Amino acid sequence: MSDTALVGASEGVGLEKTRSLFETLSRVAKYTLVRLVFLFLTVVVGVYLVVIVANMGGYVDEIRRGNIHQMISLEISQDESPEMRALSTEAKQALIRERVAIEVKRQGLDRPFIVRSFDFLRQALTLNLGFASDMVSDTGSKQVKLILLERLPPTLLLWGAANVTLFFASLFFGLFLSRKYGSWLDRFVVAMAPTSSAPAWFYGLFLILVFAALLQILPFGGMVAAPPPESKILYALSVLKHLILPTSAIVISSVFLQTFNFRTFFLIYSSEDYVEMAKAKGLSDREIERRYVLRPVLPTIITQFALLLIAVWMGATILETVFNWPGLGRTLFRAIGLFDTSVIVGSQVIFAYLLAGTVFLLDIIYALVDPRVRIGAEGRTR
Repeated sequence: MSDTALVGASEGVGLEKTRSLFETLSRVAKYTLVRLVFLFLTVVVGVYLVVIVANMGGYVDEIRRGNIHQMISLEISQDESPEMRALSTEAKQALIRERVAIEVKRQGLDRPFIVRSFDFLRQALTLNLGFASDMVSDTGSKQVKLILLERLPPTLLLWGAANVTLFFASLFFGLFLSRKYGSWLDRFVVAMAPTSSAPAWFYGLFLILVFAALLQILPFGGMVAAPPPESKILYALSVLKHLILPTSAIVISSVFLQTFNFRTFFLIYSSEDYVEMAKAKGLSDREIERRYVLRPVLPTIITQFALLLIAVWMGATILETVFNWPGLGRTLFRAIGLFDTSVIVGSQVIFAYLLAGTVFLLDIIYALVDPRVRIGAEGRTR
C-alpha cells in the first residue's frame, strides 16, 4: 500500500473517532439537559403540593386572620389610656377593623390564596425562605434559614451516626448471610424482617421504658445533660450517652429488613452462571465475591447509601419528638403544630433539591461503575 493510501486511511480513522466523540458528547449533553428539565419540573410540582398542603388549601390564612383579629381586639380592650376610654363601643369596633385591615394587608393576607401560593412557590424555588410567622431561632431571629441551620447539626449527628451504622452493619451482615444460606442464623434474620414494619419511635418508647424508666441507666431524652457539663470531654460523653437510645431505636427498626435486602441481592448474583464458571476456574471465594458478586450489586449499594445520606436532612418528626432531640424533625413537628408555613416549605424545598441532585448524580455514577450503562442511550446497554 502506498504512503498516500496509508495517510488517507489514518485520516479516515481520525475523522471516524472525532465523529464518534462528537456524537457521544451530543448524546450526553442532550440527556443532561432533558434530565435536568424534568427533575426541575418534578421539584416544582412537589414544592407546590407542599405549599398547598402546608397552607391547607388556604385555611391557614383564615386562621391567621382570626389570630390577628383576636390579638388586636385583646390589645385594644386592655388599653386603659384616656383616649381609648373616651371611645364608644362602635368606635372601638371601627378601630379594631381598621387595624386588622392594616395588619392583614401588611402580611399579604388580603390577596387570594391562589395568588399567594405562586408567590410562595417562587420564593421557595429561589431559596428565599423568608421569615417564620411564629417560630424563632435560639438567637431570637425569625429567619427560616437560621432556624433550620441551628437545628441541622443535632440531626446530622443523630441520623448520620445511626444511618451509617445501620448501612454498613446490614451490608456486611447481609454478605455474611449470603455465605451461610439456609443456616439457623439466616432463617432467624428472614423471620425477623417483618419486625421492621414498626417505626423507630415505636421501639424508642420500649427502650425508654426499659433503660430509662426501669433500669435508670440512660437518660429519657434530650441531647445533653442539664445543666450541660463545662468540660468539653464530659460534654462529649454526655452527648454520646444521650445518643445511645435514639440510635439503637433507628438501628433496631431497620437492621433486619436491610440485612435481608442485601442478603437477597447477594444470593441472586452469586447464583449466576458466570459465578459458577469462576468457581470452576478455581478462583477463591473472596475473589469471586469481589469481582462477580459485589460489583453487580454496587449500583444498588450506592443508591441506598446516597438516599440514606439525603434522608439525614429530614430526620424523623416523631422519633425526635419522643426523645426530645433538638433536630430538624422536631422543628418540623412544631412548625406543623403552629401552622408555620414558611418553616414547613423551607425544610421541604431543600430536601427536594437534594433529592433531585442525588438522582441526577446517580445516573452518572451508574455509568461509571457499570460498563453496561450508557448515558442517554434510552435504556440500551452496550
